[in-house]
Amino acid sequence: MLARLSIRDIVLIERLDIEFCRGLAVLTGETGAGKSILLDAFALALGGRGDAGLVRHGAEQGQVTATFDVPKDHPATAILADNGLDDTGEMILRRVQLADGRTRAFINDQAISVQTLRAVGSALVEIHGQHDERALVDAATHRRLLDAFAGLEKDVAALERLWDARRTANAALDEHRAGMERAAREADYLRHASDELKTLAPKDGEETQLAERRTAMMQGEKIAADLREAQDAVSGDHSPVAALSAAVRRLERRAANSPALVEPAVKAIDVAINALEEADQHLTAALIAADFDPLELERIEERLFALRAASRKYSTPVDALAALAGKYAADVALIDAGAEQLKKLEAAASEADQRYGAAANKLSLARAKSAEKLNKAVNAELAPLKLDRARFMTQVDSDEKAPGPQGIDRVEFWVQTNPGTKPGPLMKVASGGELSRFLLALKVVLSDRGSAPTLVFDEIDTGVGGAVADAIGARLARLASQVQVMAVTHAPQVAARADQHLLISKDALDRGKRVATRVNALAADHRREEIARMLAGAEITAEARAAAERLLKAAS
Repeated sequence: MLARLSIRDIVLIERLDIEFCRGLAVLTGETGAGKSILLDAFALALGGRGDAGLVRHGAEQGQVTATFDVPKDHPATAILADNGLDDTGEMILRRVQLADGRTRAFINDQAISVQTLRAVGSALVEIHGQHDERALVDAATHRRLLDAFAGLEKDVAALERLWDARRTANAALDEHRAGMERAAREADYLRHASDELKTLAPKDGEETQLAERRTAMMQGEKIAADLREAQDAVSGDHSPVAALSAAVRRLERRAANSPALVEPAVKAIDVAINALEEADQHLTAALIAADFDPLELERIEERLFALRAASRKYSTPVDALAALAGKYAADVALIDAGAEQLKKLEAAASEADQRYGAAANKLSLARAKSAEKLNKAVNAELAPLKLDRARFMTQVDSDEKAPGPQGIDRVEFWVQTNPGTKPGPLMKVASGGELSRFLLALKVVLSDRGSAPTLVFDEIDTGVGGAVADAIGARLARLASQVQVMAVTHAPQVAARADQHLLISKDALDRGKRVATRVNALAADHRREEIARMLAGAEITAEARAAAERLLKAAS
């Protein structure tokens, strides 16, 4: 419910803070006092269209803040969660209107888009007047109201899940059929390409690995000859190691006779022999590392040539050949095994269609039965509202060829305003006054279902007599036992039934140089005076006060 409304610098309102309670709150006052301004400001806070003209003259910006007490399971909390907004239990909607036409929107002091504000506002408040079509212009709204009246929301949610399953099953079937048709058109080419790529057996990253290996082997080929030549010089037929070893042996036999002359030379030659043997070991290791194999290099060259030829033939990078081979193999498999899979998918789609169709038809029958009950309940409310010659009808048109997530039904509210006249859609047939009373009858019937927690009625009693105004007041009071109701009214019969009476007036400021709108909550005596004014006009008589007293007593 709406707990508080704060308005700053909007048209004639400088500063206004209103506390609201549960039940029926009426707003009364002279014509031009500012009732429309108050509703325009409230609508702005709910995401209504901004207008630079709303900013009070001389102010840079105006601001409206609406604070709501919202239960945890209310749909508005889900909207907050979907938009990543914090839910503190108290929901504060704030709209800033700048004098240059721009606006800013906030929920719980978090900046949001106007679209999000409007979605939350629509879930919290409905504003209705004689010329306000928002609640009834969309036929989808009529279906939701009928479903709410019948308690079919869970059935609709279940049907939406079946619709999604049906759509998924049919999409899989369509995709498979399209794949089979495509594969069948290219069957010969696909089989040849699949066999060729299967024989080639390309692997991911193979080209890079082969190219790196080839580069390494070609570098090894260049240096291998020099390594072998060096190794032949160190340890081959022309190696000096044998001659040096023989010379060392001869010198060692002479060492005993002349050690001082021989030993230094023997040691030096030993060092040379050891160095040559070590060099031979390094050269052998280098040749092993070079690992040049002409046959392997030839195989690598042939493999690279084959891969790149296939890349050119199939117009795809070498690294994508493996994936292409898999795709072609899958297409061939689809041709070979697709018929069996097609049967399974057709069976699944048929089952999904049947389950959806059965649930949609069951829901359609339930809607048709509930439509009769809704018609009876709404028509029972019409006579006291001076619509006793009118008839309300809920048209449920079912078309199995036009299914949707919510079923096969198009629901629309129709009326016949007088016997003998042609029935038609409510929005086209009913006049402004009739439309507001039909709406009130609907809302009374749907008071505990399908309604926002706060309803605002803007002068729906305009142009009606005392008996009809009293009937409107009685129904607003009855409606207020289920939801919070605010009514802007000129009818004393409606005002007398209020739980909260707010008087809107204009006060002169600065010695009459400007005016400002004020709102005062009226206590018992002041309520009687205001209702007497509404009865009598400018001059309040004793008879008017007595009549006001009778209205208040009757209402209580």
